[in-house]
Amino acid sequence: MKKLNVAIIGQGRSGRDIHGAFFRSDRNTKFQVVAVVDALEERRIRAKQEYGCDVYADYRELFDRKDIDLVVNSTFSHMHTPVTIDLLEHGFNVICEKPFAKTYEDGQRMILAAKKAGKMLNAFQQSRFAPYYKEIKKIIDSGVLGQLMQVSISFSGHARRWDWQTSKSYAGGNVRNTGPHPIDQALDLLGFPEDVSVYSKLDRTNMLGDAENYAKIILTHPGKPLIDLEISSCNAYAPYTYVISAANGSLRATMAQIEYKYFVPEKAPEQHQIMDPLFTPDRTPAYCSEKLDWIEETVPVKGDAFTDAVLEYYDMIYAHLTEGKPMQIVPEQVLKQLKVIDTVHAQNPLSVRE
Repeated sequence: MKKLNVAIIGQGRSGRDIHGAFFRSDRNTKFQVVAVVDALEERRIRAKQEYGCDVYADYRELFDRKDIDLVVNSTFSHMHTPVTIDLLEHGFNVICEKPFAKTYEDGQRMILAAKKAGKMLNAFQQSRFAPYYKEIKKIIDSGVLGQLMQVSISFSGHARRWDWQTSKSYAGGNVRNTGPHPIDQALDLLGFPEDVSVYSKLDRTNMLGDAENYAKIILTHPGKPLIDLEISSCNAYAPYTYVISAANGSLRATMAQIEYKYFVPEKAPEQHQIMDPLFTPDRTPAYCSEKLDWIEETVPVKGDAFTDAVLEYYDMIYAHLTEGKPMQIVPEQVLKQLKVIDTVHAQNPLSVRE
């Protein structure tokens, strides 16, 4: 099997601890890192030791190389668009870390640059392949829950931050830092429609920067369930990643286990509407009451929410670059995510701190 040559720009939490960790792992059989770029000398020294590859201080030093099949752009968030476009214009296939871009317009510019260059551009939205999410979709698609009324998704916890991802000038904040994962899943559940209605509330506390660390986002679309997203660093009690309310039952799930219960309508007692007062056998007022035969299922999630998703994501990239197979995740889908994020920020103009 031919291995594809990869260059990674950035050796921070994403470049080293996500992409680099995968490329260095035994699960990677299709890629080899041949170049790493980082402005910090100590990171370049470490990269040379860990990957045994060439290292550079400036990504533009890659431009003379003809042996690189793929570049991973894990620079600071506000640099994603200019660096990605520069790479595409110099003939590289690019994976861009999330957030794919700071704005919808920036995302459009990146896609246009890829089309003009005839190169692959993709966004690192690996959570679409997370085992828990795939299993939840399988349960939804089975139809046992019936019509979905509300899907609540929580990527929350309680933590304080003071790094660059708390700064608006660096395209920080929970919506752009963490939000691309649950927003991508939400839009996938809605079928990536063109016109999504958005209601949102952003706020910040326990932050040394000026970006938000609390986000509530409601998404609606005709004929689809309401999506209730919470991306909060202020919630010390967030037991479930997913809670689904539906006509025939409900589902609750962490990234490790899914529980759901439902009844079969055809086996339920037949009822008809009664407009007269309801009575108990002793003629006291009564509520509607019936016995439903609930079916309860518990599904342990096989695989890891993170590493399995990264593996499947890179399998998709490899198959596309070597065999021309279509990708399940495409930049045009991510544009719709950016439109939601733009709307959320427009609805909540938090002040900039100098």
